[in-house]
Amino acid sequence: MAGDPRYHSTLVANFINKVMSRGKKNTAARIVYGAMDELGRQTGEEPLEVFEQAIDNIKPRLEVKSRRVGGATYQVPMEVKPARQVALALRWLIQYATGRRGIPVQRALANELLDAYRNQGAAVKKRDDTHKMAQANKAFAHYRW
Repeated sequence: MAGDPRYHSTLVANFINKVMSRGKKNTAARIVYGAMDELGRQTGEEPLEVFEQAIDNIKPRLEVKSRRVGGATYQVPMEVKPARQVALALRWLIQYATGRRGIPVQRALANELLDAYRNQGAAVKKRDDTHKMAQANKAFAHYRW
């Protein structure tokens, strides 16, 4: 996959594609680049580095998957593959940014990214909850396949 035109990053290009709805890529790119500019203004640092660090802070290392054994269903903790880590992180980021009502999506994305960069906010809480679920169910790890 080729990188985006401004930052030449495949991660940003992937993020633009995730933000895009109804095939409106230019609108999605405007939203993402606006959020990145806002992020650069708020932190005073390179927006791409802040973005990458924020995504890294959201990525889940473990998750639980349902596994049916006999008549019972167990939540089995599994390690998350790197591509899925990024996909989940981007999905959660967009979900919680669009959930912030009353402010433009561009600013909401910037705020959610900033919260993730500072290891706080809804997306980081989601990652922590996912890790807690995996930790609580580690007794069923022997059902891993």
